[in-house]
Amino acid sequence: MEQVHLFTKKLKPTHISHALSFPTHALEAFSFPEGAHTTRFEAVDATDNVWGFCLSTRLTGAHPKPVLLRSSWHRFVEQKGLVPEDRVAFFMERSGEADGMIRRYTVRAQRKVMILMGQDIWVDVEDLPLLIDALLRTNVGADFGEEEKLIVTKLTSVSYVMEDGRNTMVLFKDMVAKD
Repeated sequence: MEQVHLFTKKLKPTHISHALSFPTHALEAFSFPEGAHTTRFEAVDATDNVWGFCLSTRLTGAHPKPVLLRSSWHRFVEQKGLVPEDRVAFFMERSGEADGMIRRYTVRAQRKVMILMGQDIWVDVEDLPLLIDALLRTNVGADFGEEEKLIVTKLTSVSYVMEDGRNTMVLFKDMVAKD
């Protein structure tokens, strides 16, 4: 299957409280029934949960102004704990010939956790608490030579997604001298 990045959108307060505006260029990845201005689709998140969304366009006017309707979008926002300045990314995987194409959509909810070497680091909202919890539950310590002994006081692993969809992990250690 070939994965195609449809769009990434930084969330504004209206996206949290109302509907998610959808880029017009992404409409080509969805099929609308003849004469309809809405379509339903499912997208799988980072934890393999399936979310049902309703994509709607305007009935009149020169521009379609697509949105994910609040009725389907708001549950996702609440479950993920999304806030303004978080972002969502939608992807489509497709396989087969044009006439028998199978489409599968994925959605990622992400939060900016830091700036590293001038780059924003975004983490899937599901991943960060689980990784930190798992790493902190392990008894992690380190000895560096006979004279200097250090112990790791905090170990944080951050998994993030780059714009091209690849996953990367960064490990941070805070250490103090052991008495």
